[in-house]
Amino acid sequence: QVQLVESGGGLVQAGGSLRLSCAASGRTFSSYAMGWFRQAPGKEREFVAVIRWGGRSTYYADSVKGRFTISRDNAKNTVYLQMNSLKPEDTAVYYCAASDYSGPAYYTREYDYWGQGTQVTVSS
Repeated sequence: QVQLVESGGGLVQAGGSLRLSCAASGRTFSSYAMGWFRQAPGKEREFVAVIRWGGRSTYYADSVKGRFTISRDNAKNTVYLQMNSLKPEDTAVYYCAASDYSGPAYYTREYDYWGQGTQVTVSS
């Protein structure tokens, strides 16, 4: 069992930065791939980024590649999403999730545990 709690969301102007954190409880955090998803009003939840359990493999959605960076600290049971050069279209509720799927884990169905989400709003 893994419990996830996101933090770090807020209101920022376009071009600004935010760093999201996701604190996990559970003794097997390091064995899970950790992903970030987002959901804007009226839209489906979409993949943002994922980091494999060892932290060496990361994958990003094309829309955030080069602007967002996912990282993890297994000693602190925490995964991060550094978001730079934010755009109004990045506005959404951001969720972290844990997956024991063996592949890159791009889809919500591949994740076993979810946090409650944190709101990110980017003003123009």
